[in-house]
Amino acid sequence: MKGEYCVNKLMLRSSYRFVIIVCGGLLLSGCVMAEKYDAEKARSLNFQRLLAQEEKRTGELDSEVRRAKNELMEYESRNRELTAQVQATRDQMARAQEEAEAMKESALLERKAKADMKRALKPTGKAPAGESMTDAVDLRAAGSRTAPEASAAPVAPEGSLGSARSMVHVVKPGETLYRISRRYGVAVDKVRKWNKLPDDIIEVGQRLVVGQEQ
Repeated sequence: MKGEYCVNKLMLRSSYRFVIIVCGGLLLSGCVMAEKYDAEKARSLNFQRLLAQEEKRTGELDSEVRRAKNELMEYESRNRELTAQVQATRDQMARAQEEAEAMKESALLERKAKADMKRALKPTGKAPAGESMTDAVDLRAAGSRTAPEASAAPVAPEGSLGSARSMVHVVKPGETLYRISRRYGVAVDKVRKWNKLPDDIIEVGQRLVVGQEQ
């Protein structure tokens, strides 16, 4: 009996120790799990905070992009308006230049007509006025009939053009010095200087040096 009692007592102590060990293990594992839970919770909170910050930054960037797009649309609209205004100004300047050229050409034609009329009415020598006017009209008609069809032809050098061959234009009815110089791309002053003209008045059939032959 005494031996059985000792065995039972030892088994009971062993059971107590086993229970204590198991409880201690469970307690330790519970602490570890609690620490892991706290760590995961902290990581989750940090992730949520970072996600909220990123969403906020994304919203700010979207707002800036929309504002930049609106500004770009405004700039494009202003650019179109300015382009239209510049084009309208250019058209007005072109029309004004054409009107000025037309007025200048009309004035030159009027001066030329008056000069032709004065020369036609002016008597030459002792000839009557009627005969001198008839002769002048005949000379102008003959000059216009005998003028070559070609507008320009190379001739011998003359004036300030030196030894180079010159291009000569034969004046036709209705032409002015300004129109001829513009046709050949030279300045009116140069044409006037090459031909030693005192003014812009020219006659039908008159030969004018308009440049050098290339």
